Amino acid sequence: MIDIGWLVLVLLVTAYTLIVVLLYRAGHIGKDKPLTLFGPALMLKTVRGRATLDAIARRSRRFWNAYGDLGIILSLVAMAGMVILLLWEAVLVVGLPSSAAPQPAEALALPGINPFIPIGYGLVALIVGVVLHEYSHGILARANNVKVKSLGVLWLVIPIGAFVEQDDEEMMKAPARSRDRIAAAGVMANFALALVFFLILSMVVSTSLHPKADGVGVYAVIAGTPAHNASLAPGDIITSVNGTATPNTVDLRSALGATRPGQSVLVSWYSQADGRVVSANVTLGQASAFIPGLTGNASKAAFFGIEEYVLPPQVLTSVLTNPFGNGAQQAGLTGGGTASTPFLFLALPFVSLEPLQGAPAAFYTVSGPFAFLGVNGVLVLTNMAYWLAWMNVLLGLSNALPAVPLDGGFLFRDAMTKVVRKARSSWPEARLEGVVSRLSLLATLAIFALILWQFVGPRL
Repeated sequence: MIDIGWLVLVLLVTAYTLIVVLLYRAGHIGKDKPLTLFGPALMLKTVRGRATLDAIARRSRRFWNAYGDLGIILSLVAMAGMVILLLWEAVLVVGLPSSAAPQPAEALALPGINPFIPIGYGLVALIVGVVLHEYSHGILARANNVKVKSLGVLWLVIPIGAFVEQDDEEMMKAPARSRDRIAAAGVMANFALALVFFLILSMVVSTSLHPKADGVGVYAVIAGTPAHNASLAPGDIITSVNGTATPNTVDLRSALGATRPGQSVLVSWYSQADGRVVSANVTLGQASAFIPGLTGNASKAAFFGIEEYVLPPQVLTSVLTNPFGNGAQQAGLTGGGTASTPFLFLALPFVSLEPLQGAPAAFYTVSGPFAFLGVNGVLVLTNMAYWLAWMNVLLGLSNALPAVPLDGGFLFRDAMTKVVRKARSSWPEARLEGVVSRLSLLATLAIFALILWQFVGPRL
């Protein structure tokens, strides 16, 4: 059977390709025309908006240049962090089985293509992040007296972002400090936007979203198991087992691990169907009766019959409110200190928490200053703020990589120029430029290879 989603995607790509070909043959696409190709993407150029950039830049050149200087620092820190992360992942994937290897679609942060990014929230977040990223480049260009030739939209089947085209000759003649400010402005814009949207997210979650109970959220219930027979359902929250509180999955598994097959245990949980915490004596089964192929002690273990969310509702709100707090430790994750919580914040979509879509949305009641929006309105605002923060963090980090044509690639090139010029002051400019160009190309290929290795390495 043909997948409708893939069929629609093929039709859209075919239509887009046909339109581009027809426009090109009709002479409407070219380097000096309003329509230009950037790889497979179509650039729709305009000069409208340049006056606005000038007006914003003129209001406070000192502020914008300080903004650009801070962007340079943050970009270099992000660049170092991303390179270290890619090297660490390159080592980790060596022992990864091919079945657990990431899929190529996961490398693209494009809504509708990456399976973890919802198309609605993701597309809005991507457009906002890219447009303001590019607009920031334009403001810093004008603050440093570099001409902006055009602005526009980048179109690839769907609008995937925007661009601000600086004058290349003026960019090359500008002082290195000015060029670096302009290059770092986009990364700085994304980090600033991420902070703004995170503050909105934190405010909404901390004031208006309240877990219905403290415990472990149920992701799925296996048919015919003791949990199913006791009427547990996805979206319920297990609060205790045999009188032992279960604030996280570690405590829940520990409590169940202390039981034996055939034992009757008292389980308490918040029931979405009843709207309150209920309790029932549940007779546990034996794992081998429900999971074929188990051997040894695992087959003889007591079996309840649920799959849990990694983060309990109360921990999820903690992570959303403060990604630098102790959310990982609350979740009982191994080695889960404060440093691990930011990774949890970014990893929520990969553990079926987006953060509040589907069953997890039922874990909460709404009250407080945003209650006038209703439950659905607060959830939409929460998800939108999360994805705007998430996408801007991703855009900022990825653009800081030392690979041309990313912003970090231009910063890396200027940094290498300074290093080589200082180390080889006697070299003529042409030789210096040649060496720096080769170093930039080498860095770009190395970054590409490290990213590619994550997908190829486990499959070799």
